[in-house]
Amino acid sequence: MMRPMLIAEPAVEPVSLAEAKAWLREDNADEDQLIQTLIVSARLTLEAWTRRFFITQGWRLLCDSWPSPKGRSQTINIAFAPFLGVTAIRVYDSNDIATILSPESYCSGFDDQAGRVLFKSAPPPPGRAINGLEIDFTVGYGSTPQQIPEPLRRAILLLVTHWREHRGDENALMTFPPSALTLCAPYRRERLS
Repeated sequence: MMRPMLIAEPAVEPVSLAEAKAWLREDNADEDQLIQTLIVSARLTLEAWTRRFFITQGWRLLCDSWPSPKGRSQTINIAFAPFLGVTAIRVYDSNDIATILSPESYCSGFDDQAGRVLFKSAPPPPGRAINGLEIDFTVGYGSTPQQIPEPLRRAILLLVTHWREHRGDENALMTFPPSALTLCAPYRRERLS
């Protein structure tokens, strides 16, 4: 079983407060905090719906053992996209001492659909029974809003507008504007069974 943990949040949002206020035609600063909160909520919601991460962020997978029936594998699939690469792999021994695997012992790279780590030789087994492995990696389209596909940025603005105009309406939180879903549809990754 692999358990993901966010270790480095995005440094910026795909849409700035100034962009959202211009889109909303809002000149007053009274609702800046609300609009900023809606931007973050819209990003998180659309990331979940598309199964993609928009702005570069760091994640860690915690594993008890190597993900294969035999407990050791030559390849690990990481279902996060867009996958930019592995930053570190640690294997803990029975004394809770981590060994960082040499980057020369495995390969990983950019993939728009999901991550994959290919080991050149079988990696060492963990000695710790719980969270014996940690795999750190980065995902996202890029570290700046300009690197995010424009339809995804527009979908965030549409969702911010929808939630702001329908605040207090619980049903509005359960529905997306159809135009936002249309913009995101080409980027949505399907679940694999």
